[in-house]
Amino acid sequence: MSGYINTIADLEAQTYGVGNFGAGNALLKQAGTVAGIHTGHDLSIGVGGGATGISDTTGLYNVIYGQKVWSMLNRECNALSMLSKRPYTSSGWRVLKERPAGGSGNTFSVAITGGSGSIGGTSPQLDFIGGVPENAGLSTAADGLNPIAPTYAQLFMSPKIVAHQFDFSELAMEMAMIDDGIGDIRAQMREDMGKHHSEVQNKMLVMPLEHYGDATLAEIERNYTSLLKVITSSLELDTLRADLASFDRADSAPEAYDIYGSNRDDASFLDAEIDFGAGYASGEVRSLTLTVLNNMIRNLRTAGGSPKVILTGYDTIQTISDLLQSQERFMDRKEIVPTVNGVRGVKGQEVGFRVSTYYDIPLIPVKDMSSTTQASTSISDLLFLDTDHLWLSVMKPTQYFEDGIANGNPFGVGTLGNRALYRTIAEVGCSFFKGQGKITNVQ
Repeated sequence: MSGYINTIADLEAQTYGVGNFGAGNALLKQAGTVAGIHTGHDLSIGVGGGATGISDTTGLYNVIYGQKVWSMLNRECNALSMLSKRPYTSSGWRVLKERPAGGSGNTFSVAITGGSGSIGGTSPQLDFIGGVPENAGLSTAADGLNPIAPTYAQLFMSPKIVAHQFDFSELAMEMAMIDDGIGDIRAQMREDMGKHHSEVQNKMLVMPLEHYGDATLAEIERNYTSLLKVITSSLELDTLRADLASFDRADSAPEAYDIYGSNRDDASFLDAEIDFGAGYASGEVRSLTLTVLNNMIRNLRTAGGSPKVILTGYDTIQTISDLLQSQERFMDRKEIVPTVNGVRGVKGQEVGFRVSTYYDIPLIPVKDMSSTTQASTSISDLLFLDTDHLWLSVMKPTQYFEDGIANGNPFGVGTLGNRALYRTIAEVGCSFFKGQGKITNVQ
């Protein structure tokens, strides 16, 4: 309709005094046709080709990219963020693995009959757990007052080095500053490589347990010890070895059973609370239910643990939400404050972030969380962490190093450019295995 502005082309024609497309134009014209900066994309005005149009529009329009680089990747590292950090002050620690009497189970073990006839032993008789006669003789079997003592063990770990190197030439750094470059290429690379360095450490912390039984991965022990290797048991490892063909390490390779200088076959105190169902054979996956979740929390608290966080995948969080809402219950939300070396946010300030909780335990999603099962319908494992006894022991925090021609020292890196490096030295430590839990092999 004449006199109306319906398109950008109409607006330009009106702005520059062109009432119709055959009139003159003081800005730019060819064959009597308006040719604005929009020409390369909007050909509705009849330019950009044809007998009367501009035959080559690239001279009039160039795509402008801008300096901002947008990431199209999910780079979150929640497992690394939620794990408490402590200075690496010692390579080893001592643990109490058995009571002076009553065994090493979660509860004090006693026998009604047939137990030991004196104070002490793995399963003392109920009338010999501490009550003695008047004026009892010391170190006498008759009164049952024999010396007893708890059993201790020693654990140790070695720090792991995680490093990523990258470089950029002198020409690349200079060209990025002109034309349609991104500006300071070093700053952009530092940001992107720093995120990658964190994401890799996050991936290490949730490395699937079955990979430790794959003989082709001979150098997997160079990585941080995975939380899934820390939170396991000899029974689960035996079941994986029986049900998964790939889980069968040779004796000469690092064993999945070995952790902190001990072997889980010989040390039941290294066993965490694990619920994997009947087994890992095909078809033995089971449905996740509220009973499974509640049993795990109850068993952990019975063992003396206090789960502070549940790490799992987005799919499992959705499944839990569906379970609760189907019974007209809803997931609570709670504000949590991440800590570093015990430093917390001030109460009353807007710090932290709100997450879903189950029985007041925060549910933290981890995009890299694995699923230990052979079923295609499985969902991510759930790790119940007592972070009072599970931590990342940091010997050298993440540091950035750079040298090269921009720093006046091309001979240091041996190239006409700069070379940079991110490096972290740390390892996962655990001082109470029975307080950690895992639910796996669920759908």
